[in-house]
Amino acid sequence: MDIILVLKTAVMGLVEGATEFLPISSTGHLIITGDFLEFLDKNKRDVFEIVIQLGAILAVVWEYRQRFMHVATSLNEPKSQQFVFNLFVAFLPLAIIGLTFHFYMRNIGSFQK
Repeated sequence: MDIILVLKTAVMGLVEGATEFLPISSTGHLIITGDFLEFLDKNKRDVFEIVIQLGAILAVVWEYRQRFMHVATSLNEPKSQQFVFNLFVAFLPLAIIGLTFHFYMRNIGSFQK
């Protein structure tokens, strides 16, 4: 077991944990920290970052599991409907922007060939 790799992994985990729920880019901090620590090669580091961020997302889902289950089983209640509506309103602008940039980036890629 490579103790240096374990320590670098622990540092990356601490950076993710400290920055995930702040209004700053945890991904950006992981990239900077990974470059600074010379943590793995680019492809392996990308996979590590995806997995560690998935862990943070699953932690939130686990923390709010009772609320999510309540909303899923009581969609006829006004509070649950409001919650679902708020999620949709929060998601919609990002979906529109994401799809717009997706199509834009695909078209740029086809022009460069």
